[in-house]
Amino acid sequence: MRIVTRYILKEHLLPFIYALLILVFLLFTNFLLRAVDRFLGKGLPAGVILEYLFLNTAWILALAIPMAVLVATLMAFGRFSEDNETTAMQGAGISFATILWPALAFSIAVAAPLIYFNNTVLPQMNHKARTLARDIYRKRPDLNVEAGYFIDDLPQYSFIVKGKRGDRYQQVRIYGKDRTTTQTSIHAEEGTFDALEDAILVTLYNGEIHELDVKNYQNYRRIAFERHRITIAANDLTLQRRDTASRTDREMTFSMMREKIATYHKKMEAVKNRVAKQVSREFPDVSVPDDFQQLPTVLKSHLQEMENDTTLTKKEITGRTRRINNLLRRFKSETQIMEGYHRSANRYTVEMHKKFSIPVACIVFVLVGAPLGIMARRGSLVTAVSLSLGFFLIYWIFLIAGEELADRNLLSPELAMWGPNLILGISGTYLCFVASKEKKLFRLPSSFRFFRKREES
Repeated sequence: MRIVTRYILKEHLLPFIYALLILVFLLFTNFLLRAVDRFLGKGLPAGVILEYLFLNTAWILALAIPMAVLVATLMAFGRFSEDNETTAMQGAGISFATILWPALAFSIAVAAPLIYFNNTVLPQMNHKARTLARDIYRKRPDLNVEAGYFIDDLPQYSFIVKGKRGDRYQQVRIYGKDRTTTQTSIHAEEGTFDALEDAILVTLYNGEIHELDVKNYQNYRRIAFERHRITIAANDLTLQRRDTASRTDREMTFSMMREKIATYHKKMEAVKNRVAKQVSREFPDVSVPDDFQQLPTVLKSHLQEMENDTTLTKKEITGRTRRINNLLRRFKSETQIMEGYHRSANRYTVEMHKKFSIPVACIVFVLVGAPLGIMARRGSLVTAVSLSLGFFLIYWIFLIAGEELADRNLLSPELAMWGPNLILGISGTYLCFVASKEKKLFRLPSSFRFFRKREES
């Protein structure tokens, strides 16, 4: 039995590694194509670019690992079925549950460290990636001087050069942008541009400075020079690395989000207590119900009792009616505030459960992938990737839809995050039952038969 277990684990390990490398490469390439625009024209050091790309591999791994488990399971059990090894093992008295157990153990071994990774490493790397992306966005583009084109990236001046000879630019023309009092233009035969930490140092040779008073055109000044230097302020010309304590929900650990949720619950309780105190102050004889949402019903019922109370004067009824209506408006406003707090708490609760539900999906994918691989009777990479993409897409659609419904307070966060696992887990259990009985559940689609013929040819 140990030989069979080691054999099944071996058949999972290599396909898992291959699938993981391919999926990481595809996701990373897609991310790189979308992120390349952020680097263009920034003049960033290669180390900063590599750091930013490395930090974003965290979320890529979190997505690729469960999918790689599904691909590996489909490939392993597809090959077992293709070579009739499952039939031989079952013929030797080995049950399907025994055959399935090594794959489940492999998925558990992958899911356990992935939970730790999602809770500790992923939030920190997401936080660093976001702060670095913000710093890159704030950085001004490097001063790229091209002959014949106006350079307008600097706040105080714009300029144009005719050409370049050696390390000096030829026929430099600089124009001041501030023309409220004086219009300034500088012409020089040659010039150099050097980037400082937060400025541009312009050194000009053999030129003239022309200044014209825009309020009185008769005031004109011309200055000739052999050498002239201008320091042009340019904030954030170099990359400034900043840090911040603020984190989004995807940049927090489990404990951080639990504290955040507790804060929102305290705020909701504070709102309830504030409304309850006002009701007790205005109407001491009205008891605030435990169900806060029933308060309008209680107030309206109290209003009807007052209208039927013959001991009260019309003026007293009018005054109390006005106060009750004010309370109802206050309740509506406070309820909207509470709903905002509740949505925020749900958002963190969703992310908190997602840290566990996605790794656990590795186990669910084994329950789905093992019988599908046996029924497809094909252990090729094309078949495995095609089937896994379909099931992973279904899983991701359920996950995103559940997250959206939970954020809108239409579904509990627990059900939103664990529902996809539950649905696919039940489906996988049924498929395992069918596969254990060696029943034919479906035929391989024609598209997969096409790939089979291509591979066999």
